Amino acid sequence: MKFKYRLAYYLFGMLIGVMFLMFFLGNKKAEFCYLPNCRVLKNIRSKNMTISAEAQKKLDEKWITLDDIRNAVQDGEVVFSRSKEKYKGGTVYVIESETAKGEPVEVIMVNYESKVLLKDVKKQ
Repeated sequence: MKFKYRLAYYLFGMLIGVMFLMFFLGNKKAEFCYLPNCRVLKNIRSKNMTISAEAQKKLDEKWITLDDIRNAVQDGEVVFSRSKEKYKGGTVYVIESETAKGEPVEVIMVNYESKVLLKDVKKQ
């Protein structure tokens, strides 16, 4: 069989396979989350958040809101070089993000087994 016929059969089969996958898997709310940054943020989002007194002072200053914190946990970048240290039975994670006004911030969270502590928020 000539190459162009083999290529046509291959592409036709591939098209049918992609259509099959889109039909059956298109309605699932599956999320690709295998990279370290995504896994840490997903783990943090899945737990209840408590706020430390130090972080509450920063929130009371009104330059950052809880929505900015949620956006940081949703779309931020974990700085692994400054994370992974232990703090009172939990693991500290430093997350870099931006506020709604576009100002860069650094969110410091402590990840415990059953909860997450918002330890501090810093301007960069």
